Amino acid sequence: MNTPKGKNQSDPLFASPKAQVVGIGGSPRKGGNSDTLLRAIAAGVRKGEVAAETTHLRDLCFKPCIGCEQCRKRKRCTGLKDGMSLLYPEIIAAKGLVLVSPTHNYNITAWMKAFIDRLYCFYEFDNHRPRGWSSRLAGQGRKAVLVAVCEQNSKADMGFTLEAMRLPIEALGYEIIGELAVFNLFERAKVKELEETMIRATALGVELAKAVSI
Repeated sequence: MNTPKGKNQSDPLFASPKAQVVGIGGSPRKGGNSDTLLRAIAAGVRKGEVAAETTHLRDLCFKPCIGCEQCRKRKRCTGLKDGMSLLYPEIIAAKGLVLVSPTHNYNITAWMKAFIDRLYCFYEFDNHRPRGWSSRLAGQGRKAVLVAVCEQNSKADMGFTLEAMRLPIEALGYEIIGELAVFNLFERAKVKELEETMIRATALGVELAKAVSI
């Protein structure tokens, strides 16, 4: 893909995202390490006096992208009417984004993958081959923080988890201001015992709050 060009000025809905943050949790396990880290980052954002809302994808009834391509013409995801309709306005309105996913088979979870794929509706394409494209979320100072959690203690075992979030989110026009890779965790909420990791997660939230406030 090309670099996003930010051809979003024609759509007033995308013109002025607010200094607020949306956090998305991709873990299927309630109350686990991913949830704990997302909560810590959100607390850091609020510590920086910026509003933060979190959503756990396991609680959302939504389908993966079906490739209907209706969004190319209508500029919205109209092929599916489900829980993502609740998230789209929040994503559009918020300048900050947090994605947290455990590692499943060297990658992000199926929930997180489906969520990212459903952000396809924010792209615009021209009619030339190969098709040029731009993101309606680009050029607005949007910032993001990414977190990956792995049971094993090797970066190789984490596989593509961070990259699977970073590449598409950057393509949409977000600047990644921080990433956190946490290893050797499986027991539920065990990360609470890792003081440095918890401090880092909170600090990332504070940093994100500052970044979206500029």
